Amino acid sequence: MSSSASGTSRPRRGDTRQRIQDVALELFAEHGYEKTSLREIAERLEVTKAALYYHFKTKEDILISLFQDLTRPMDELIDWGESQPRTLDTKKDLLTRYSAALNDAGPLFRFMQENQATVRDLSIGDSIKSRMLKMMALMREPDGPLIGQVRCMSALFTMHAGMFALKDVEGDFEDKQKAVLEVAIELITQADSA
Repeated sequence: MSSSASGTSRPRRGDTRQRIQDVALELFAEHGYEKTSLREIAERLEVTKAALYYHFKTKEDILISLFQDLTRPMDELIDWGESQPRTLDTKKDLLTRYSAALNDAGPLFRFMQENQATVRDLSIGDSIKSRMLKMMALMREPDGPLIGQVRCMSALFTMHAGMFALKDVEGDFEDKQKAVLEVAIELITQADSA
């Protein structure tokens, strides 16, 4: 499995489904979603198209499976957050756990950024948007001051923007990830003290 542009690689579960997803995501990043064919995915995997069809009938099926794998940890995080007291420590913990989830899904988030029309056309964007709204609801205090609410929402945006904005900045990926998380936590802390 090759490394992603961030310098990390997705963990391989060792199964064919995961290998197909990894290779498809690589090709989508290299050539674009629209210009990548199932034949190219099969060739890169060194399998027949029939073997690929056993797992996925279309490249849309591959992409949807990638998003399902991404949303599962988000759903678990949201469920956990909804069961916790709404405290500053819980919010910090949410951001820390979300940072790890974003790191694992880095290549997929880059795909989303670079292929927004495809994401929108496949209605995947709606699924991600609804989860982001739930995350925002866990972070902000609806009755709190407006500036505090903006800081809470900005903390989540910081987590996302950091994945893209820092890719061309010198430095170790893990150091960049820690810096982004630190800024997000500062925003949450400021919101809490407002």
